[in-house]
Amino acid sequence: MKAVCEGIDLSDAVLKVVKACATKTVAPILECIKISARNDKIILTATDGEITIQKTIKGEIYEEGDVCVTGRVFSDFIKKLEGVQITLYSDAKKMNIIYADSQTDMQILSAESFPDIDLQINENSFKLKTADLKKFISSTSFCCASDDSRPILKGCQFVIKGKEICVTSLDGFRLATIKGEVISSTGDLEIVCPARTLNEIDKMIPDGDGEIEIFVQRGMILVSAENTVLTSRLYNGDFIKKDNIIPKDFTTAVKVDKASLKASIERAAILVRNDKNSLIIFEVGGDKIEISSNSELGNVQEPVKAEIEGKDIRIAMNSKFIIEAVNALSEEKIVIHFNSQIMPFVCENEQNKDRLYLILPVRTANNA
Repeated sequence: MKAVCEGIDLSDAVLKVVKACATKTVAPILECIKISARNDKIILTATDGEITIQKTIKGEIYEEGDVCVTGRVFSDFIKKLEGVQITLYSDAKKMNIIYADSQTDMQILSAESFPDIDLQINENSFKLKTADLKKFISSTSFCCASDDSRPILKGCQFVIKGKEICVTSLDGFRLATIKGEVISSTGDLEIVCPARTLNEIDKMIPDGDGEIEIFVQRGMILVSAENTVLTSRLYNGDFIKKDNIIPKDFTTAVKVDKASLKASIERAAILVRNDKNSLIIFEVGGDKIEISSNSELGNVQEPVKAEIEGKDIRIAMNSKFIIEAVNALSEEKIVIHFNSQIMPFVCENEQNKDRLYLILPVRTANNA
C-alpha cells in the first residue's frame, strides 16, 4: 500500500475511529486501526467487537492495499503531524510514515485477521432532527448503568410508535425519560442502544438543523454522517417498564427556581463529594427548601425559596443524582414531586412535560 494525504485529514479520521479500538483484549487485532487504500480514498476502520467506526478521507493512491496498525500508538503519533503532508507506505512487515524530511516505521498486523464489517444494515429505520437526537442522548445517557451486573441497563431504550418517540434510561437508583417526535419511520420499533454508542453518535453528528437517519437490522444499528459510519450491537432482553416505576400521584409538589436550587445543591455537595452517597438533605416546608449537608469537613445549611403544595417532608438524596437531573431540565422554573422520605421522587419542567427524572432517596438513620 502507498498513499498520500493531508495530515489534518488523517489526524481527524484517526481520532474519530480510535475510540472504537479495544483496550483490554486477548485479540491484538482489535486494538488496531485498519487502513485501506482504494481509488482516491483512504478508509480507516476500528472495532472492539461491539462498536465499529469507519471514516473515509481523500488521498492520492499509488498502490492499493490494506494494513493494520496499533490504534493508540498510531493515533498519538499522527495527531502530532496535522500541519504536514503524509505518505503511508507499507510492505509485509512494517509501515513507513513519511512527513517533511523525516520518516518513521511502525509494526503492522495482517489485515486478513481484521474482522469483516457488515455495513448492510437497512431493514428498518427512523429519521429525526439531529438537534432532537442530541437532546435525547444528553437527556438520558447519563442515567445508564456503568457496571455489567445487568447489561441491558447500560443502554437507552428507544420506543417509536407512529410519530412519537420515547427514550428511557435507568441504573437502578434513578430513571430518565424524554418524549419527542420522529420525522419518519418504517414502522413501530423498540431497541436498547448502548450509552457508549449513543455518546459516540452524539460526537459524530454535526450541530445545526439537519436530519439523521438511523438504520436497524438483526440486533445492529448503523448511523452515517460526514463520511463517518458507525455500527454497533444492540442489547437484547426485556427493558424495565417505566410505567410500573413512576408514581401516578404525589403528596407534595415544590416549584422552585432552577438556578437557585442548582447553586445551593452544588455548594452543599462540595463538603460531601468524597462520601459514598454524597448525601444531602432536603427539608421541605413553609415557603422554602432547606438544603443541608454534613461531613468531617464541615456543614452547609441554606434556604431556597419555593412554592410548596402539600405535606412537609424531610428527604435525603445523592447530590450527584439531583444535580444531574436539575441540569438536564430546560426551564427556569422546575417542579419536584414527593410522596415520602423512602419513596422515589420526580423532577420535571414547570411547563413542558417532555422529560422526567425519577430518583430514589437514600435511607438514613432518621428514615430507615
